[in-house]
Formats: sequence, structure tokens, C-alpha cells
Amino acid sequence: MKTELLAALNAARARKKRACLAKFLETHDALLIVDGDVIGGGTMPEELQEPVAAALRQDKSRAVDSSKGRVFLQVFNPPLRLIVVGAVHISQALAPMATIAGYEVAIVDPRRAFATDARFPDVRLVDDWPDEALERLAPDRRTAVVTLTHDPKLDDPALDIALKSEAFYVAALGSRRTHASRKERLSALGHNEAAFSRIHGPAGLDIGAVSPAEIAISVMAEMTQALRKAV
Repeated sequence: MKTELLAALNAARARKKRACLAKFLETHDALLIVDGDVIGGGTMPEELQEPVAAALRQDKSRAVDSSKGRVFLQVFNPPLRLIVVGAVHISQALAPMATIAGYEVAIVDPRRAFATDARFPDVRLVDDWPDEALERLAPDRRTAVVTLTHDPKLDDPALDIALKSEAFYVAALGSRRTHASRKERLSALGHNEAAFSRIHGPAGLDIGAVSPAEIAISVMAEMTQALRKAV
């Protein structure tokens, strides 16, 4: 790899940008695509746009054909992250599931009696107020945010920040009536219907989940769907 491309790739990874290195196997040329922008000179063949997007979306490097011959698309995605607001029973099930799926998990809850190492072993615990925690954690397009407390004082500040971010999945637990009230409160904070459409509420796919573990499964499934089917 050329020195300038390597430097650009390292810079993109440091900034947690999505990057794909396109290596043309016949000519030995290479292009670096960072968040849709081509770096290193040259242009990306039009027929590679969708394969590159799919490779990034699926976290899967692959070889594809192009007008310039066979191309290997090597994916360099930032880590997946899950920010959960509320150290509740559902979180206890969701955190290990997400960890197994490759997410870096953070549990945000200022209530230290709930957010304990005993209840959440090997999980990052953040006891700041949710808006302060979300500001510091800075959700990006590789981040999911799920609020589970049922307490507007905790959930709403987190949702306010999440909706201003590029988080690929924003979800909140609660009934449809609860969600309607939530929308009214968020509207007072300046959010509109376009923002509300991003909230998955009630959180999780409708699989008839009842127990905390089943609800965690439904949230994990919906989160995966949002990640893998995103444009």
C-alpha cells in the first residue's frame, strides 16, 4: 500500500470513520473510500458504489468484478457500540448478548445502587447523568442507543442527544401511550416528526416477548436489522 494511502487509512480509523480499501488485483492500483469520499487519486468505477456500500454495511470484505478487473474490497469499520440507558433487568440480558455480537457496551445510569459490577460484570458502567454521558460518549453511525428506564428524567435527556447524533439505532422501552407522551416532551425540546421516526418505540421486534431476556432478544434482533439493512 502506498504511504499516503496508509496514512489516510490510519487517520480515518483514528477518527472512527468508515473506510474501504479497493485493491485492483490486475493493475495493483488502490483507492481508499472514506465515508463515501475517494482518497488517493483516481475515481471509483460507478459499478463499485453499491458493492462498497454493501461491504461496509455487512462488515464483510470481499472480491468483486469491475470494468477494471477483479477488485478486493477490504473493510475497515469502526467498532460497533451499544449505549444502554438504565441498569435494569433487561440490560443485564442485553449487555452480554451485544458483547457476543461484537459490540462495545456501556451502561449509563446515575443510580449507583443499580449500576454495580456485581450486576454487570465486565461491562463499562457510566454513572453520569444521561445527557452528560451521551455527550461524552458521542454516538456515531456505528452506535446504537437504547433507553430502558421508563423514567423521563433519565430517558429523555439521552434521547435528546441520540436524536442529534448519527446513531444507526435509537430505541426506547414503553407502551405506545408512553411513546406518545415521550414525543410530546421531545417536541418541547425542539424535535420534529422526522426525528420521532428514528425512534423505535416500543423497543424491539414484535415477537410477543414477555420476560427481560425475551425483550432483550427482540431489541437485539431489531438492532441487527437496523444495522444490516441500513443504507
